Amino acid sequence: MVSKVYFTDFRSKSNQDNKVNKVRNLFDAINFQAFIDENDLMAVKLHFGEEGNDSYINPVLVRQVVDKITAQGAKPFLTDTNTLYYGSRHNSQDHLKTAILHGFDYSVVGAPLIIADGLRGENWANVQIKQKHFENVKIAGDILNADGMVVLSHFKGHEMAGFGGAIKNLAMGCASAPGKIEQHECSKPIINEGCNSCGRCADSCPVSAFEISKAGAAINYDKCIACNNCLGACPDELIKLNWSTMEEFIERMTEYALGAVKNKTEKMGYMNFLMNITPECDCLPYSDSPIVPDIGIMVSKDPVALDAACYDMVNEQCGLENSMLKHNHQHGEDKFRGLWKNVDGRRQLQYGEEIGLGNIKYDLVDIS
Repeated sequence: MVSKVYFTDFRSKSNQDNKVNKVRNLFDAINFQAFIDENDLMAVKLHFGEEGNDSYINPVLVRQVVDKITAQGAKPFLTDTNTLYYGSRHNSQDHLKTAILHGFDYSVVGAPLIIADGLRGENWANVQIKQKHFENVKIAGDILNADGMVVLSHFKGHEMAGFGGAIKNLAMGCASAPGKIEQHECSKPIINEGCNSCGRCADSCPVSAFEISKAGAAINYDKCIACNNCLGACPDELIKLNWSTMEEFIERMTEYALGAVKNKTEKMGYMNFLMNITPECDCLPYSDSPIVPDIGIMVSKDPVALDAACYDMVNEQCGLENSMLKHNHQHGEDKFRGLWKNVDGRRQLQYGEEIGLGNIKYDLVDIS
């Protein structure tokens, strides 16, 4: 089966084809209006960016999607879920402050902000999916309560998933804190030899999972929630991801994406922004240099096909010098494996198709 993916590049020669109008034209081309009914409570799912990060989707572009939904007589709201790690979006109060700081204010975007899993991440419900890793998944309550959802994703690299696009936005972005823990359960960090017992890892751990002795630091895995706060805390960079578990992590994540769309697949739309294509997630409190030039925007009603098309188009680009990309710079070479040699992000696409989330094959329609 083949899914439609619509694309527009960023070339502009007049006010008729600026980025604002390109977003609106894509919305019309894919006909998202067809699944938006009057008075629908429509979630606009996106990532507001960690404080210090600046590569999240421009709120002015988000406003165009909001206005299109409002024009249908529906009631859009911007939403995300609180983070597992302890940063500027760990609870709803901090999360909303960060979103507003980054320009996602009502006066800019034209819609209210609702953190979908509640003040402390306790608003969630089980969704039955009956897959290999999970019988049920824990999805944020206000994602489930919405009548439909348009998912806006900044397409970029990701250390654990290979890349982050629509699938990851659904999976981690729609999960409650306990659901995020379930996804990370298989991928807890490890400590390499050479620890000098400085204790900085213990200071960074929100759940006191580190035990420090003269022999070095040790992780109590019964306590560890795999938030990975500790990875950047070690001055000698001795705490690392367990790369052997990444395929299972990706499968768990993709199963969560399936749970996020269950019973809502006919009222779902996806838009990926291929700009500021950074090597790492917007959850980091900084934004590294892009690995390839800006490309454009894509939309689809199939998250797997959309991510597959984005993955292919990024790989068609020539990699940028002086970026984190050290290998696979040539046209056609896998840029994400050039960043993260131990992670194959294509497993998101393969497994997504296996479990019925979408189709890898796509028909690309260029409306530039």
